[in-house]
Amino acid sequence: MRGDPVRGHLDGLLLAALESGPLHGYAIITAVQQRSAGALELRTGTVYPALNRLERTGLLRSTWESVGERRRRCYELTDAGRRALADERTAWREFTSAIGSVLDPGRAPRPAT
Repeated sequence: MRGDPVRGHLDGLLLAALESGPLHGYAIITAVQQRSAGALELRTGTVYPALNRLERTGLLRSTWESVGERRRRCYELTDAGRRALADERTAWREFTSAIGSVLDPGRAPRPAT
């Protein structure tokens, strides 16, 4: 899946990929692709601006690391980023529950009376 299906969920995907520890940009892209069994392919032109924005808003912090002669920026969650990830997960569960109630009404929970 590319483009529109990911739109609106990119921040949550990036934050979730960083939950287990710091990663550089390409490793974040790879983590999302692996965790989605190849269903999600994020483009570098989408990911890096989003990482920079998340850092500016205080949800991530970054450091430069050297690997051989190559330098790369590694990103990690801040405490605010962990809270934002928890909020993203709650919103996702509510959203999927509501959509599931419409698309698969036989499995939907019955409203309280």
